[in-house]
Amino acid sequence: MYFETKLSSAESTSKVVSSNTKPVANLGEDQILSCYVSAESQPNRLGEVSVSWEKTDLGTVYRYENRAPALDGQASAFKGRAQVFPDAVAIGNASLLLRSVRSSDEGEYTCTIRSSVAHGTVSIQLRTAVFSVPTLKFSNSILTSEASSWFPKPDVTWLNQTGNELNANTSFTERSPGIYSLLSSLQSAKVSETYSCRIENSLVVAVTEATISGTVLVETFFTFSVASTQLVSFYLNIITSVLCMFYVV
Repeated sequence: MYFETKLSSAESTSKVVSSNTKPVANLGEDQILSCYVSAESQPNRLGEVSVSWEKTDLGTVYRYENRAPALDGQASAFKGRAQVFPDAVAIGNASLLLRSVRSSDEGEYTCTIRSSVAHGTVSIQLRTAVFSVPTLKFSNSILTSEASSWFPKPDVTWLNQTGNELNANTSFTERSPGIYSLLSSLQSAKVSETYSCRIENSLVVAVTEATISGTVLVETFFTFSVASTQLVSFYLNIITSVLCMFYVV
């Protein structure tokens, strides 16, 4: 899914686009805010390119002009934490790297790209959450799912391979204000069966599928909400690992 805004120059068919205008960042981790020029003409014909990133309520996040950072007036909250990539800017990609995302980074950003050909702007709404990949273990017919950090507090659902919901015991521990770890246990899990553990809040869904055998193949899929009632169906990450299990036949 791509989002775009037309450039104001009537002479160019180029557009400023973002691959995701409502990203969800994991607090404490780095986040890319996507912004680039999509042109029917060759990117190297853009000429001199300048970039401006602004955040509503804070002002300048990052500016790039004359092939160099132009950071006079940069909001103090972003000093040393934001950058674009010069080689990418030269061909019209002004995506911003925001390091060590904070809850205060949440909000609306605008990316403006200007060149000798034309210019345009796209808006991006950054949301923040905390989410972690769950670890699954199997022992004595009990399949457990443990995740270290989630915010907002999630719900946990287990399904069997035919999609039926299963009863499980789930406990939460508040590790810091609003941030929870969880431990969920599914009783009477069977060898050679496949189970799904779904951890979900208003922003993030993690679905972990586990097939139990002498080893268990685990895949975790993340999806992210555009709004609280709608999900964007794409993968952030697919993490596959083989866990050695011991059980009594």
